[in-house]
Amino acid sequence: MPLQTLFFDAAGTLIRPAEPVGLTYAQHALRHGIVAEPEAIMQAFRMAWKETAPPLHAVGQPPADDDRGWWRALVGDVFGRVLGVPLAESVLDGLFSELYLFYAQPQAWSVFDDVVPALEELSRDHRLLVLSNFDRRLRSILAGHGLMRFFEQVIISSEVGAAKPHPRMFEAALAAAGCLPQEALHIGDDKKCDLGGAQSSGIHAFHVKRPESGLDALVKKVRAGAYSGLR
Repeated sequence: MPLQTLFFDAAGTLIRPAEPVGLTYAQHALRHGIVAEPEAIMQAFRMAWKETAPPLHAVGQPPADDDRGWWRALVGDVFGRVLGVPLAESVLDGLFSELYLFYAQPQAWSVFDDVVPALEELSRDHRLLVLSNFDRRLRSILAGHGLMRFFEQVIISSEVGAAKPHPRMFEAALAAAGCLPQEALHIGDDKKCDLGGAQSSGIHAFHVKRPESGLDALVKKVRAGAYSGLR
């Protein structure tokens, strides 16, 4: 069956933080009187990210706060690990608000070099959608980098009420595209969330693992018919 639709993950696939997360967190923390090494923060962030369950809400009941509370808890966990004690709620409130707004800005993110050429090529004859574990900030980030013109829709976990690899995310993508699983391909950098989640839903998956497997390699595989009955 011919490949019709491509679902793209966002962070790690299309965009990435413009500077190391640990450095950004350390700079903002210093404004609140918190001294912490960027590398220690980065290590704590990786651990917290790995050990924190992704947001999951009842069907048809997405979070009213756009998952802001989940992000606040994560930031609190990161600094608790680094400092050995929890931040005071008032300090966490101020620090988190600054970080949340900072990462809403397009300039806080950079676009991978292979993204625009690949999207320009693939959008000529495929429908493109974004399928991301993110919140509503993503749309303005993508728009700020001129990427929204390539995508029919941006499907985000905070509006679905579940995060990849939960099947609800992939069901939402298929419904939005109006296509069958075997007519779609999901592209992402996370083996569990992107590859595992897509394949569990019967959707082809491409693992972005730069530099050996970037979006230039994706274009070649799509053009070769690797994900359709045309091979």
